[in-house]
Amino acid sequence: MEALFLLIPLSIGIVFMAIWIFFGMSDSGQFDDMVGPAWRILQDDDRTEKTEKIPTD
Repeated sequence: MEALFLLIPLSIGIVFMAIWIFFGMSDSGQFDDMVGPAWRILQDDDRTEKTEKIPTD
């Protein structure tokens, strides 16, 4: 029972700290563009230019 007197305030403090960090990151623009990087991966062009065949005589 005595452990609850420590664990409940500690867990409430951790929850409020996580909320504070989340809103701080949200205000700084961390989550503004969540779709753009995913589309850039799909549109990445890894093709190379056609090279001339070297004769292997």
